[in-house]
Amino acid sequence: MNALYWGLGTMFLVHRKDEFPKEEVVKFIISCIDESNGGFGAAPKHDAHMLSTLSAIQVLKMYDALGALSDQQRARVVEFVKSMQLPDGSFQGDRFGEVDSRFVYNAIQCLSILEELTPEIVDPAVDWILRCQNFDGCFGMVPGAESHAAQAFTCIGVLSITNKLHKLPDRELLEWWLSDRQVEGGGLNGRPEKLPDVCYSWWVVSTISILGKLHYIDSNQLKKFILSCQDSTKGGISDRQGNEVDLYHTFFGIAGLSLLGYEGLERIDPTYCLPYEVTDTIKKYPY
Repeated sequence: MNALYWGLGTMFLVHRKDEFPKEEVVKFIISCIDESNGGFGAAPKHDAHMLSTLSAIQVLKMYDALGALSDQQRARVVEFVKSMQLPDGSFQGDRFGEVDSRFVYNAIQCLSILEELTPEIVDPAVDWILRCQNFDGCFGMVPGAESHAAQAFTCIGVLSITNKLHKLPDRELLEWWLSDRQVEGGGLNGRPEKLPDVCYSWWVVSTISILGKLHYIDSNQLKKFILSCQDSTKGGISDRQGNEVDLYHTFFGIAGLSLLGYEGLERIDPTYCLPYEVTDTIKKYPY
């Protein structure tokens, strides 16, 4: 399911969205509903998970096909997502109980697309997200966990969707931490002392874009780094130059280029990781 989102998302950004078989894609998504709880699995007959549930809703939204869900199916998706919230405001990914700020973002975006956000869901989730911020300004997957660029995106994404960015303390410290992710050669890493990786062209740039500080990044050098990771034969993008390409890095590389204003690409919303033509139709919280 996640790969379907990465693939279709890439095709949207390069203006080739009609080349995917829409009816077959929608039919596949519906077949991935976990009848035991209403969420979506990664594939038919797989257990529902927050990651695959968000990807399913994102793809249906991109196709303007949320109507393919019956009223009962839609209500059960909402019920599943809400049922994953714990008393402290966090969300678990599935019935097995793993907690991660990614799952809070999954839940909040999913409910936003379905226009089902409420203060009862939002307020404790935001409070929990703020507890994930560390002394260096960045965020971990849970309170006290190591700072990581991907967690910065999920946490700032939650605050952005819920219109709570004004609650963010140490904003300037986070902006500095993000800008410090750019290394020699123009690429970005996810943590100090790590190698650059194309995927952080999304996780870092989207977050710093939401914060209004995109100019803190050397855009030209980052564009060169992303393009150097494209396989001239296969066309896809890898994590670093010379490595094998995959859908994940291809999508987030193209998404990063879109944020950087690369010519010829559809504009992408840094909060939702969806094209603006899609997110412009989402009713924004508070309703």
